[in-house]
Order: sequence, then structure tokens, then C-alpha cells
Amino acid sequence: MNAPSKIPASSKLIAGATGDWEIVIGLEIHAQVTSEAKLFSGASTGFGAPPNSHVSLVDAAMPGMLPVLNHECVRQAIRTGLGVKAKINLESTFDRKNYFYPDLPQGYQISQYKSPIVGEGEVVVDMGDGDSVTVGIERIHLEQDAGKSIHDQDPKYSFVDLNRSGVALMEIVSKPDMRSSDEAKAYVTKLRTILRYIGSCDGDMDKGNLRADVNVSVRRPGEPFGTRCEIKNVNSIRFIGQAIETEARRQIEILEDGGSIDQETRLFDPVKGETRAMRSKEEAHDYRYFPDPDLLPLVVAQSEVDALAAELPELPDEKKARFVSQYGVTPYDAMVLTLERESADFFEQVASQGEPKLAANWVINELFGRLNKDGTPISESPISAAQLGGLVGLVSDGTISGKIAKDLFEILWTEGGDPRELVESRGLKQVTDTGAIEKVVDEVIAANPDKVEQAKEKPSLIGWFVGQVMKASGGKANPQAVNEILKSKLGI
Repeated sequence: MNAPSKIPASSKLIAGATGDWEIVIGLEIHAQVTSEAKLFSGASTGFGAPPNSHVSLVDAAMPGMLPVLNHECVRQAIRTGLGVKAKINLESTFDRKNYFYPDLPQGYQISQYKSPIVGEGEVVVDMGDGDSVTVGIERIHLEQDAGKSIHDQDPKYSFVDLNRSGVALMEIVSKPDMRSSDEAKAYVTKLRTILRYIGSCDGDMDKGNLRADVNVSVRRPGEPFGTRCEIKNVNSIRFIGQAIETEARRQIEILEDGGSIDQETRLFDPVKGETRAMRSKEEAHDYRYFPDPDLLPLVVAQSEVDALAAELPELPDEKKARFVSQYGVTPYDAMVLTLERESADFFEQVASQGEPKLAANWVINELFGRLNKDGTPISESPISAAQLGGLVGLVSDGTISGKIAKDLFEILWTEGGDPRELVESRGLKQVTDTGAIEKVVDEVIAANPDKVEQAKEKPSLIGWFVGQVMKASGGKANPQAVNEILKSKLGI
């Protein structure tokens, strides 16, 4: 990490006491592989089971127990590699990474060091402002997870739960291509979206199924990379951003005071808002890797890779491009709609029943807004895609106004029912009879002669009259008809 790169936009720089600094960020994402069994044993990977209930003799490192590779985990790693446009290595090897920790029964972790199953790839990250950042993927390798140490169950003793021991992880190593905490958060969000689309990891950070080691260094713009520090096991996207900002500030203060940065592993404390040293880390790997003698090299046929590629679902970038071209939505709306596969599928069902742009507006603003407010996933939405599609169709064909549609949305959310039947039974139809609308307009004009005179001098006041007519009609008057009649009556 010593090659200079072009100077970034000033918005990405941090102002220090002695000038501007640039953050350089690389991420190592540990993603739990979606599989019913562990990487080298048949033990369950189910979450939330009683401690040490999902542990085989292999996971517990009993003498004479040999690992047997779960090929489903291999397939998931290949599919993930294909999803980030990476090179799939047809031959890879497993190594023993030797270190001691109480929740690592073997005294080593089976991982991939020199020959990973997936090589270089990339993830294109939308920043929401029309810009995008391409983050390179260095490698993706398979490895075992460790167990879990529990320190809060007894005042004198710590306990070890080996349910996670041996669970398959994909370590997705990025290149140091990110230059701000916002880029890092957007990268993790995009990567998680890709994993969920593919189905190789559920991305549930609350369960520890996706966590990040964050590498942070700082430098003057255009200078070689500085010394990096690694922040271990950050388990939320928000905390990743906070950890980066906090660590960058710490390093800048040290350097501006004339000090130097020690390469070390640190932990982020979100309560105190600080990072603290965990252990020093020298440049050289000190894990004494060597090929695992119990596992042959992993050889995958190109035909299997091709078959997995053919079975991949439409991925977020392709789906986003299709939404823009097929439905005419904006690139930003397409990005929001494709963040989750379930959301994209929901939108397409709604769009099939009415105007797509209007459907996108209702899905993003009304549905997503209400789901976020209530903390409800789209899979549990009280309003189905068919119901929302029916509502959008009623707005599109002029049966109801936008205001009435919001009232109807609330009824559907709390009571359910068929949108068209509700409109009929509750008298929610939009009034398009010009005679009836004209009568309401005349009443509003007669009640506000002073406003009439002002409107002739200031035509923009027609908006006030429209509001009064809509209010008087209970929101049922056709807004376009109201505007035309008012313009005629007021002589505007």
C-alpha cells in the first residue's frame, strides 16, 4: 500500500490543524455462508439454539476427526464471486491459520491463504448524488468461523459456546479504494444487497452474519499511503462510518503532533465514541500458515462455474438499468427500489397495474415511508402489491384524487379490503361533474370577494382558491377541472 493516487474532490478531505488530509479505507467483510450445514461438518448452522447444541465431533476438534468439505458452501462462494464480476479460480487450497484463542478448539482455523477460490473483482457503488465509485475486490476466500466466548454469565468464569465453530464464512477483501466513511457505508450496503440477491448470505448484522474489519490510514492528498490500523468486528453500517471518522481523527492528531502511527489492531467503542488498541500487528503474517494435510486441493470444473453463472438471478445493477429503461423511473428511484430484491419484486407487481412512475412514487414515499416508521419489513407489509397496484390504478384513471388516495391508503393499511370496492362503498370517487364543481367554486368566490380582487393582480393566488375548493369538496373534486373553472371565473 504505497502507490499514490489522484487527489480526490475537496469534499472528501478532512481539515486538520496543519492542512487537509485524505482517508484511505479498505474493508474485509466476513459474510456467513447460507447453508444448513457447517463448512467441514454436518452440524446445523441454525441461529438461536441453546449453547453447544450444534456441535459435531469435528467442530469440537476431537482426536481423529477429519474435515469433509461441504460443497454447497463452495457453490455459494463461486456464485458470490460471479456476482462481483470476479475471477473464479478453478483450483484453490485450504490452509491452517495457527493461533490460540479459547473459542478455537483446534488451535488453528482452516482458511484459504495463498490460493483463494475467488480472485479479483469489483463493486460499483452509487453515491446517491449521480456519482459512483468502483471498489476493487482483492479476493474472496472460504474459512471457518470461531466459537463465542461468554463473559457475563458468572462473576468468576468465562464460558465458551461452540455453535458457531466451523460455520462457513466468506471473507471478502476489498482494495483500499474508498476515500470517505460515506463511500465505505455505501459499499457495505451495496455488497450486502448483492449477497442477498444471490442468496449466499442473509446479511443480518444483528445476528453477526455480516461483520467488517475496517482498515484505516490517512495521508496528505497525492502522497503515498500511510500506516494503517485495523478495527476489528464492526457489526453495523452506522458503526462502520463512526469507526472510520473516529480513527481518522485520532491518526491525524497524532501525525500533526509530530508522532507516528503504529500498525495495530483496534476495537471501536460506540458508547465512548473511540477506538482503542487491541494488539500490535507487524507487517508480516505471524500465523504460520501451511497447507492443511487433511484436505486435498479444491478443484472445480469450468462447466460447474458456467452452470452457476447461468442460474444467477438478475443482479441489482442490471435490474436498476432495466427499471430506468422499461419503466421510465429516475436512476435514483431505481436505486432505491432495487436495494432489496423483495422491494424490487413488489414494485414490479404494483407497476403492472398502473402508471410505473406513479407506482414508484407510491412505493417509495408512501409504502417505504410507513414501513420504516413502523419498523416493518416489506415481507410483512399490511398492504399487498395487488392492493397498492389497485390504488395506483384508481389514481391513474382519475377515479380518485391524490388526497383521497392517501385516505384510501390509510384504510388499506389498517383495515385491508379491495381498493375499488372501498371507493364505491365509502363514496370516495372523485367528482368530475363540472356542474357540481362549478357550484362549489361559485360558493368559494362569493365568500371571498377581497381575495378575488387580489387574485386578478396576483394570479398565483389561484392556488389558495384551489385549496379552498378541494377542502369544501372533501378532496373529491378533480383538481384539473377546479383549476380550469377558477381561471375562467376569475378571469386569469
